[in-house]
Amino acid sequence: FSPLSASSTKIFRPPTKISFKEENETLDKTARDKKAGAGVATLPLGNLLLFDPNEQGKFQGTNFLELRTSAGAAFVPPPPPAATIIAEIPPADAIVEDTEHFLEHLDVDGNLPLNFAKPQAPATATVLGRAKLITDDAPGDIEHVVLRLPEGFHYVEGQSLSVIPPGTDPKTGRNHKPRLYSIASTRYGDLLDGSTISLCVRRAEYYDPVTGIVDPAKKGVCSNFLCDVKAGDVVSVAGPVGKTMLLPKDPTKDVIMIATGTGIAPFRGFMHRLFMENTLARHMFGGTAWLVLGVPVSGG
Repeated sequence: FSPLSASSTKIFRPPTKISFKEENETLDKTARDKKAGAGVATLPLGNLLLFDPNEQGKFQGTNFLELRTSAGAAFVPPPPPAATIIAEIPPADAIVEDTEHFLEHLDVDGNLPLNFAKPQAPATATVLGRAKLITDDAPGDIEHVVLRLPEGFHYVEGQSLSVIPPGTDPKTGRNHKPRLYSIASTRYGDLLDGSTISLCVRRAEYYDPVTGIVDPAKKGVCSNFLCDVKAGDVVSVAGPVGKTMLLPKDPTKDVIMIATGTGIAPFRGFMHRLFMENTLARHMFGGTAWLVLGVPVSGG
């Protein structure tokens, strides 16, 4: 016999056999997938519920989508709206109010004030005052501390400040490491002049479980320093830091705040900005703010 040529060679393979069980499982899976919505539109077509290009896309509320669809190739973009004119002198019937506005630029376009001073080269702040925040029946000690910052040191609500306590660490012989505290005031500060910062500090103490007496050897170095400062004292500070725990840019968004004890510090700044200070942020806020605060007693 002569060998077959390559052009005449034919290869035969037996058909793949599918068992009755496998066939039924495939049919069942297909039915389950269709019932779950896989491969089938679960929303009517054309209702723009999933994504509205006019509002969420590049059209930006101009209704160009409908105009393009109806006009087809003859579509011509309409002229841009006339520029808004800001009057130098408001109308006679307008209600005019003085507002804080000179620090609104601090977080424009996503920019934030960061690291005016580093822990390795801290800035010097001056204590303006200190006051106890809780009643005598509440456990522990929580103090409200107001500091005057050096010129040019600015921050926004939700950021944090580093405090470097004086002295050296007896274990290392080096300067104490910085401690981070949430800022409890708005960018304008409690004095509304844009040069102060407020902290909410709990004194860290250790009570001996046997004697019930405070062990001074285990007290918090920085918290005890801040809880004992007097007006005129100087404090080494660094920062500000923080990019994430900020108020939403959209003033219609709801704000939910949950804290216990001194965890309320950043939310104090939020509440002052949204409801206390006469700023554009307060006038524009259209959402709902929820504050859930946990304390051991009412005086805390």
